[in-house]
Amino acid sequence: MIQRLNIAMFGSSLVSAYWNGAATYYRGIVRALSERGHRVTFYEPDVYERQTHRDMDDPPWAKVVVYQPNSAELSRALECASQTDLLIKTSGVGIFDDVLEAAILQVKSSHTIAVFWDVDAPATLDRLHHDGSDSFLPLIPQFDLILTYGGGAPVVDAYSRLGARCCTPIYNALDPSTHYPVQSDERYRADISLLANRLPDREGRIDEFFLKAAGKQPEKSFLLGGNGWQDKRVPANVKVVGHVPTQDHNIFNSSSEIVLNVSRESMARYGYSPATRIFEAAGAAACLITDAWQGIEIFLEPGQEILIAKSGQEVANYLGELTKDRIQQIGRAAYKRVLAEHTYEKRVDELERILDVKMNSSRKPAYVAHAVPAGEP
Repeated sequence: MIQRLNIAMFGSSLVSAYWNGAATYYRGIVRALSERGHRVTFYEPDVYERQTHRDMDDPPWAKVVVYQPNSAELSRALECASQTDLLIKTSGVGIFDDVLEAAILQVKSSHTIAVFWDVDAPATLDRLHHDGSDSFLPLIPQFDLILTYGGGAPVVDAYSRLGARCCTPIYNALDPSTHYPVQSDERYRADISLLANRLPDREGRIDEFFLKAAGKQPEKSFLLGGNGWQDKRVPANVKVVGHVPTQDHNIFNSSSEIVLNVSRESMARYGYSPATRIFEAAGAAACLITDAWQGIEIFLEPGQEILIAKSGQEVANYLGELTKDRIQQIGRAAYKRVLAEHTYEKRVDELERILDVKMNSSRKPAYVAHAVPAGEP
């Protein structure tokens, strides 16, 4: 059994989901680590008004250190974190990312495992492949471990080709203590809902899968949540509600007949990248439709636990065909599956096994095969 670890993690934010889609993922992982007896300090910068849009107080299962976005405070945070057992830098902190990536490798102690945790690996890899002078490229082989939010074998292989010593995905999952079925609320009631921030590599796909479907089903009600959509032209049957705080996610997912997931373009292309929203919605026993991407069958069974759409027309077809009984049947099946196989407790089981190998093996392997739910080729 792995020893209890003192862990320092530099990320975008643990306490605010404002323009921070990874918040739920961080919370699930960190809370599960704490429940195993590990001590986690999460370092996050005071940027993008996240601290004024907090979703939660500092939790009892982590120490949160908020630092001002200047080099002096960043240096102090790094000094405090340097003697930990596990020193993690996530992608997309939002400021000083390149500085942090180099600094963590410089300040870590001799007994510290240095980890780069990529919560948007497809986008990172696309960036690296298009810019051979990227400052992160020569650092990849220096990290003891690369963890990713998803991506499966394509992402593992890509990082291995760039010199990663060890790369493995730790997939999104469900924390059943925070995401579960609740009573519906009129604020979020709709025939189909989508929760997604407006981002350049997602907007075109949302135009196709959500707004095009709305145009083809004018009698159905569509609900769009997330940051950045207020000035978007949408059909008359689409209601835009803006940022949905995490404490409302259960209500959001429980109030709509159907919940839609639309992946970012790079994640759909790489595959094996289930969004946090999928597990949140399944945890609320929602009937899910997702855009098509390779690997979904590893997590939920198409046609039984989730529905797959290859176009906005197919989303519109589902809206016209699905009965209430069928919607409820799919939602219940997804709920049962994620509770059995896809919780953060199970993800941390895998993480501890990987760390145990790293801490007890004198030989640093060139590659460690990632473990995923049964079924991945």
